[in-house]
Amino acid sequence: MKRIVLTGGGTAGHVTPNIALLPSLKEAGYEIYYIGSYDGIEKRLMADYEVEYHGISTGKFRRYFDLKNFTDPFRVIKGYSEAKKLLKQIKPDIVFSKGGFVSVPVVRAAADLKIPCIIHESDMSPGLANKLCVPVATKVCCNFPETISKVPAGKAVLTGSPIRVELTQGSKEEGYKLCGFDSSKPVLMVIGGSQGAQSINDVVREALDKLLERYQIVHICGKDKMDNLKLSVPGYKQFEYLKLELKDVFAMADVVISRAGANAICELLALNKPNILIPLSMGSRGDQILNASSFEGQGFSLVMREEEVDPISIVEAVDEVYDNRDKYTSNMIGSGQMNSIKTIMGLIEEYTKEEN
Repeated sequence: MKRIVLTGGGTAGHVTPNIALLPSLKEAGYEIYYIGSYDGIEKRLMADYEVEYHGISTGKFRRYFDLKNFTDPFRVIKGYSEAKKLLKQIKPDIVFSKGGFVSVPVVRAAADLKIPCIIHESDMSPGLANKLCVPVATKVCCNFPETISKVPAGKAVLTGSPIRVELTQGSKEEGYKLCGFDSSKPVLMVIGGSQGAQSINDVVREALDKLLERYQIVHICGKDKMDNLKLSVPGYKQFEYLKLELKDVFAMADVVISRAGANAICELLALNKPNILIPLSMGSRGDQILNASSFEGQGFSLVMREEEVDPISIVEAVDEVYDNRDKYTSNMIGSGQMNSIKTIMGLIEEYTKEEN
């Protein structure tokens, strides 16, 4: 049986694309293993799936001063030794890495063992962890056309990001039932990432009366960010977060307001949802701003600067996107970043076969 090692962690964004690949990998006959940190979020997320998990030591590479900069290199060296030992035991045919610092020792060890490695870069500009992996990678999967020029010639492949197939299987009718909505008005979905986005929450609530004149609004506002004074407002439904029901809310949504994290916007692209992006202005690398700029340039999104958003401009933006929704949808359908799982699986199969 073919064997693959998946790696990536530190945040959910470095794990969920790996999860999205699991059904296709199993269908293709792969025996799947996962190498992550001892107790990171990747271990918790993978616990729901029948995948053999192995933990290794990991450290963070920082561009700023921190006392841990003196100890983390030793953790990385230890992680490299542990990863190399695991890879010798598992004997995978290929490694697929979604990034994060835990992936560095795994990819570097795999390369030293002559195991082909495919890595995935979510953001327009590769992060430090992936920069350390690109030189030894067989191929680099990219979300954005602009990333291709930042990767050595011949390595980059425009794939988009794999999303969970269940997100494409939502029911508009079930979404209506969940929220108590109907088809009389279009639906505006507001989502600020796994922790919510307070600035977006605030401006949407300030503009609520005006928005409700034309739209029904489902607001996924983040943990502890519900507004209890607005729980009974007709046409406005709040959730801290959604898991299984998220697919139905997406199916119901006509327009989406979102942050610009790489996985979030790739979900919007895969689902062809006209959207307004309000990137996090204080991101560690400004990656959300770059991501949003790319999507705007490709005609997928309308982008607003967080510091310039107010109740009047948010209403105008929602109306503009909704009124031009067919244009945005058409641009997304014609994108080269669709069919991500099929494209990535093609690469995995190609380089697995090459080594066998």
